[in-house]
Amino acid sequence: MSTGHAPQHRTRRPRARLALAALAVGALSLAGLTALASPGGAATPTAAAPDAAQKAAAQKAAAAPSAVPAPPSGFTTTWSDDFSGASGSGVNTGDWKYDTGPGSSFGTGEIETMTNSTANVFQDGNGHLVLKALHSGSDPRAGWTSGRIETQSSSFGAPPGGVVMMQSSIQQPNLTTANGAGYWPAFWMLGSTLRTGTTWPTSGEVDILEDINARSSVFGTLHCGTNPGGPCNESTGIGSGERACSGCQTGYHTYAVQIDRSVSPEQIRWYLDGNNYFTVNSTQVPADTWTAAVDHPFFIIYDLAMGGGFPDAFGGGPNAATVSGGQMNIDYVAVYNKGPGSTTPPSGGTDLALDKTATASSTENAGTPASAAVDGSSTTRWSSAFSDPQWLRVDLGASHAIKQVKLNWEAAYAKAFQIQVSNDGTNWTTCYSTTNGTGGVQTIPVTCTGRYVRVYGTQRATPYGYSLWDVQVFGS
Repeated sequence: MSTGHAPQHRTRRPRARLALAALAVGALSLAGLTALASPGGAATPTAAAPDAAQKAAAQKAAAAPSAVPAPPSGFTTTWSDDFSGASGSGVNTGDWKYDTGPGSSFGTGEIETMTNSTANVFQDGNGHLVLKALHSGSDPRAGWTSGRIETQSSSFGAPPGGVVMMQSSIQQPNLTTANGAGYWPAFWMLGSTLRTGTTWPTSGEVDILEDINARSSVFGTLHCGTNPGGPCNESTGIGSGERACSGCQTGYHTYAVQIDRSVSPEQIRWYLDGNNYFTVNSTQVPADTWTAAVDHPFFIIYDLAMGGGFPDAFGGGPNAATVSGGQMNIDYVAVYNKGPGSTTPPSGGTDLALDKTATASSTENAGTPASAAVDGSSTTRWSSAFSDPQWLRVDLGASHAIKQVKLNWEAAYAKAFQIQVSNDGTNWTTCYSTTNGTGGVQTIPVTCTGRYVRVYGTQRATPYGYSLWDVQVFGS
């Protein structure tokens, strides 16, 4: 079996995340676990026997796995696994391979040994894959075994102009901050070029789910460029920071990422239960860095690590109170693809803003009126006064279901802005917001309804005003 990747291939040393350790995330209650002291040594927590009601409830929940969802609108299912193997069986080695060996070989300070044993990696017979961390001995910092697997295929990606979505339903280890120190579950992927000689992090890494120390949270991260430092601030990466993940220890939740090459700039979007909580745009790093890290296929990885730099940054572990037998339960994994040209422009392809009435909070001069941004010409532009905030408003003439807004910025662009809609031109609803504007041509997917569309800038990226060659609105 594979002994895993070379140490640099999974580097997560979250020194830049140390400030987050002060953030309190509410711990979840743990039913049926207790810590038993081993004679003459550190406590080795073990699972207490559940009562009849707990056992019945657990069996009922386990017996009803979710089916792999149908693809979202416009997507097709490329590959999936619902882990329907026999109870106690290992993974299907036609689809998966084990990464075995000491966690110290992964370059992240982990202390477990990854095995291919069905004590650590097994299907439960009820449609779930289980990665289970086990402890033996009296030293909480030694004697751990666990599991790590990766897909045989490294072909999961978005073609030019297309979109790929990786999604999994996962229950994080059902522990608390009191007895889960050191646990580090992860659902992530590495660039296919890593398998053909490109070094990490140049080849790219996308962390879809990470949690540490049973904090009931989630982190999403892109790793790219060079290590240390570089455009992606390695080995920390470009990350979401810690996000609350209520109930993620006690139940199944969906974690997903979309790599979208149909928009400009290209994007990676992270989702928790279908809600987009973090986005990285290609223009946040040099073009060659993005291409090397993102514009190729990936392979998918699950693992349940113990200890390491990331848990240590949030208090450390394992310790004497850390329970043995915590497990990461996986219901399904699916890869969905949307082909090139299927999203730009949306259905109908009509620019609803073309030649409509446009007004603005200000204009730089008579040669840069608001109307120039909706006249269909990329040689005329609107530009504002040199102050914040400023806005450009377009009256579509009637209410529309808006699916996409395309902005073509001149060199003076917005670092922070919102896309807003209104039915009366007075009361506004925000349907897109960013504080990391990239300039250039931005194609922004939105879901909102209104007669008026407003680009509302709150922070300029240059000393000049806001300047737009074109504002286009698509929908029905």
